[in-house]
Formats: sequence, structure tokens, C-alpha cells
Amino acid sequence: MPLPSLYPDTAPFAGHALEVGDGHVLQVQEFGRAGGIPALVLHGGPGSGCSPLLRRVFDPARWRIVCPDQRGAGGSRPRGSTSHNTTGELLADLRRIRAHLGIERWVVVGGSWGATLALAHAADQPQAVAALLLRASFLARREDIAAFFGTLSLDELAAALDSPERAERERAALAWWRHEQALAGTAAPEPKGEALATQVDRLRVQAHYLRHGCWLQSPSLLERCEAVPRVPTRLIHARDDRVCPPEGALALQRQLPQATLQWVDGAGHDAGHPAMVAAVMGALAAYAETGSFGESA
Repeated sequence: MPLPSLYPDTAPFAGHALEVGDGHVLQVQEFGRAGGIPALVLHGGPGSGCSPLLRRVFDPARWRIVCPDQRGAGGSRPRGSTSHNTTGELLADLRRIRAHLGIERWVVVGGSWGATLALAHAADQPQAVAALLLRASFLARREDIAAFFGTLSLDELAAALDSPERAERERAALAWWRHEQALAGTAAPEPKGEALATQVDRLRVQAHYLRHGCWLQSPSLLERCEAVPRVPTRLIHARDDRVCPPEGALALQRQLPQATLQWVDGAGHDAGHPAMVAAVMGALAAYAETGSFGESA
């Protein structure tokens, strides 16, 4: 299946280095049009940072695309830091970003961990959320985390990623990366050099979150859905996703009566799969035109 034509990757029209305390400085970039529909784009991981794909599914003529790198991720500093880095602090950061940019309400778009954080934000600040578009939702349940790692030991990987020995850190990052690629059904080239150093930092943050259940165990993410506003909500999930099981999307839909669920075939956990890209772009185009994601497909 050919990749749908993504929108051009334009330069940001604004960039912000937002000091949020405890030594963290967030990189927040804005793309598209200052007068466009405000959209908050939440990257996955945790720790992955905002990639160009996440913004190129938006029509830059119609959207104001806000792309923050979360604590320890992407262009935020210090990269890979787990100090003062919890879900509660990320939620506080989103409140700060919205106030700093003067945005009353935004469409919140996230995939995988980004969908998790999107739901937590919607429960934390329901008045701020105009709509939710959630791809490959991750519920952060203990069983979800255990199923992802299988025979790998999260505790051992986490310890190795914090090792003072670079070779030990890189060995752990490659073991995790290969396992993740196999589950996701993607075929990216194996990271080396600076790309591998980036993976070490990304996975250190991710291990930190997963070891703590992403601070979403009591109340759970599904329990928090009671506070999520009844706004247009689209769930998009691949039937063969082995990282974020499809059962989670069904459980989420049961908690969100306003949500429509769109299944995608053959995409696995690959955000860049043509069928997944087409589904996300179609939903965003429908919302920009009508203020609704339309019926599920």
C-alpha cells in the first residue's frame, strides 16, 4: 500500500524554551498557522520526542500544531533525565504550556504513550480539551507492561541503562530496541553512534515510567476516563498491534461512550504504516472540515 501524501515539513513559526522547574527546560515548537485550529501533539515513549511524522499528518493551512518534547525527551533538556520526571509533572507541564501560549481549548492528538498522556490530560483539565484523536492507545496496566516485555526483565534493562559503562548501556538499549521492533512490525535500521545514544536516553526515561506503572495505577487510566469530557473522540487501532493490544481499545471504548473506534488492518504498531497514516489524516481532515471525526470505519 503506498504511503499517503504527507503534508510538507515546514519550519516552525514559533519555538519556545519553557523552564518548568527542577532544571527541566522544555522544547515547544509550533507549526502550521498561528490562527489555525489549536492542536496539542503528544509523542510516545515515554521519552521518544516529537518526530516530523507526528506533525505532517496535519494540514498546516488549517491547524496550529503545538509539539512539546516531554521532560527528558527530544530537544528538551536535560535529555534522558529521570529526575523530577513523572506523569503528574508532565500534566503540570501541559497546563503551563497552554497558559504560556494563551490557548483556551485544543484538539489533543497522541499515539501509544501519547494517547495515554492525552487521556490523563483530558481527565486533569477537561475544560481544555475540544476533541481527542488517539492512535494505538496504551492503558499502562500492569498486565500490558508485563506482556510487552515477555521474557525480558524490565528491572535488569533499567539497571543496565543507568550503568556507568557505555557498552552496558548500549547493549541493553539494543536488546530492548530489537524486541520492540519485532513486536511493532517495523524494519528501521539498527541505531549506531549518536542514534544509539539517543535510544539509550529514550529507553532510560521509558524504563523509569514503566517500572512505576506510569503513575497510573490508582486511579487507573480507565477509572480516570470518568472525568474525560464528552467531546468528539476517535480511537484508531490496528487489529494486529502486539505492543498495545487491541483489547485495550475495546476496553477504552466501553469507558468512553462518545468514542468511535476505527480498526486498521496490517499496521501493527507502526505509526508510519500507510493504512495508519491514512486513517489519522482522514480523521484530522474530517474534524477540520466539520468539527467531528465522523462515523467509525
